[in-house]
Amino acid sequence: MPIPRTAKTFFPPVMEARRWLEGVEFPPDRPLINVSQAAPVDPPPEPLRRVIAEAALNTPEAHLYGPVLGLPELRAEVASQWCDAYGGEIKTENVAITSGCNQAFCAMITTLCAEGDEVLLPTPWYFNHKMWLDIVGVDAIALPPGPGLLPDVAEAAARITDRTRAISLVTPNNPGGVEYPADLVRAFYELAREKGIALIIDETYRDFDARSGAPHDLFTDPDWGDTLIQLYSFSKAFRLTGHRVGAMVAAPGRLAEAEKFLDTVTICPNQLGQIAALWGMQNLSQWLAGERAEILDRRAAITDNMPRLEAKGWTLLGCGAYFAYMEHPFALASDEMAKKLVQEAGVLLLPGTMFTREGDPAGKRQMRVAFANVDRAGIGRLFDRLERLDWPLAPAAANA
Repeated sequence: MPIPRTAKTFFPPVMEARRWLEGVEFPPDRPLINVSQAAPVDPPPEPLRRVIAEAALNTPEAHLYGPVLGLPELRAEVASQWCDAYGGEIKTENVAITSGCNQAFCAMITTLCAEGDEVLLPTPWYFNHKMWLDIVGVDAIALPPGPGLLPDVAEAAARITDRTRAISLVTPNNPGGVEYPADLVRAFYELAREKGIALIIDETYRDFDARSGAPHDLFTDPDWGDTLIQLYSFSKAFRLTGHRVGAMVAAPGRLAEAEKFLDTVTICPNQLGQIAALWGMQNLSQWLAGERAEILDRRAAITDNMPRLEAKGWTLLGCGAYFAYMEHPFALASDEMAKKLVQEAGVLLLPGTMFTREGDPAGKRQMRVAFANVDRAGIGRLFDRLERLDWPLAPAAANA
């Protein structure tokens, strides 16, 4: 009997990690520190919540089906602001609104690939991207990282075959936190264009990039639509996670194909969420700048505290956006260590095994810390607990 599509992939990692909490009691003097998920837990700012409430009460069409590719006003606003941010020419017809950024990725992969095709994913990879490739029968070709968790263009070129349909990058990276340099992004773009494949760039965390100015110049190429597909999420910028609003920027012909997928799956994006995203884009730039400053301070708190763990054999592999990606020194594999951390340290984080190929030795030494919901003081307490771990070390760490 054929194997069902969903049986070809793993269970959702964040949901799996939450199950580790079942039956565990956390004493008042050592409450749980949850750094497992990147989604902000705070609600949108009050003015934005009022906009949503007003729309729910007074905009009847907000409760009806809308355009499959999203509200024209929101598409136009994305196009306008992206032109200002990146340069180049981006039109309303280059933008589609989706039910979250994950759906944008799923839609684009479905338009690009047939069963048995291949997509290059740098490791450590974003697990939902790998899950969708598994479900639709597309082979995820792992692209191992070089120094600084940066993928290597020459390595990518060596892995491209006649079945390769796309290279997929996430920058700032989830799970590694690394911001890909503009010249590296450009080099991947040139490789994809040369090979006649697509370059997908997921920029969900672009609003929390530590750099000023455009993170790349790809939209300045007048023919960018032949190669580039950009994905984005409003969830992180305006805390609209539950409203599921994302975007994709691509050639109109690609979006026309994606429309078939979107109409079949959700018909249209959430109307209230789109109204909120549009208002947020037009009115919350200063508020978002404050959110960015807070995230950058938390990033600095990670690096400020890291020497304490480095003295114990830990290594910070990457840090940025919402994430710190670390290598631990212990003999225990990261997937077992993550469960033990819940029991013995009151810390919930995700092991590197959730972001790498099964059996990849790197994943067994790595951990992801998502600090979107932990402030500087909380990060200090997290490092206190990790610093106190007194577990058997791996041979290499013990001999260091």
